[in-house]
Amino acid sequence: MKKILNKLIDGEISVYEAESLLKIDNIKQIEEIANIDLFRKYRSGFPEAILAKGKTYSDLLLIIQDYLEDDNNKDKLIVTKLENDVYKRIIEDAHTIENFNYYYNEKGKVLVIKKKDEKENCRYKIGLISAGTSDIPIAEESRIIAQEGGCDIIKSYDVGIAGIHRLFPKLKIMIEEDVKVLIVCAGMEGALASVVAGLVDIPVIGVPTSVGYGLASNGKAAIYGMLQSCSPGLSVVNIDNGFGAAIFALSIIKLIDD
Repeated sequence: MKKILNKLIDGEISVYEAESLLKIDNIKQIEEIANIDLFRKYRSGFPEAILAKGKTYSDLLLIIQDYLEDDNNKDKLIVTKLENDVYKRIIEDAHTIENFNYYYNEKGKVLVIKKKDEKENCRYKIGLISAGTSDIPIAEESRIIAQEGGCDIIKSYDVGIAGIHRLFPKLKIMIEEDVKVLIVCAGMEGALASVVAGLVDIPVIGVPTSVGYGLASNGKAAIYGMLQSCSPGLSVVNIDNGFGAAIFALSIIKLIDD
């Protein structure tokens, strides 16, 4: 970018040419299957993630290898919704790329590939709550993403409304630790997000999960319940979107930092 802007200042290229070059520099095209948004971190504060679900193994491996082998790419690479058996295949096929560490969270199904010395810094904390044990995988997805954004996470799992007395001491600790935002993952009817939002004076992000049966199957009852909540200060992401919840939380943190 600096080279292009310097050429513009020196009159070597026109504004139109500079614009075209910057657009090209923003996107990394990988054959006919992907266009990686290289500048997303500078616009939104977090690099683009690769959704593994729905991709063939060969396409997913090509994206990972091509991205990591390009010396111009400085950001970490994150892959979400990645099943454990696919991760094992990737490790076998892509482990020869030097200077990168591979971190995989089996519960959250998140793979993080980054330079060995790469670290993010954040002064603030995020609270993370799951209603039940079955909601932990989505909560773990949020935790990994928020941690990669540099934030400390204070978590408490299996504190849903079926035994709501479990919630209060955990929530008290989070407030005492001065968390700036809370992420609440809940399936079934999704009521925990409304309860938490009614107890605190900080933003709450509800993550409906696809945990449940009958009317609650596929997370629809949970998302309807959260969207219909009468508790102020509650925002809701899509079903099982732990990634989106973490990015939203990091966006709130970024505003505080600014």
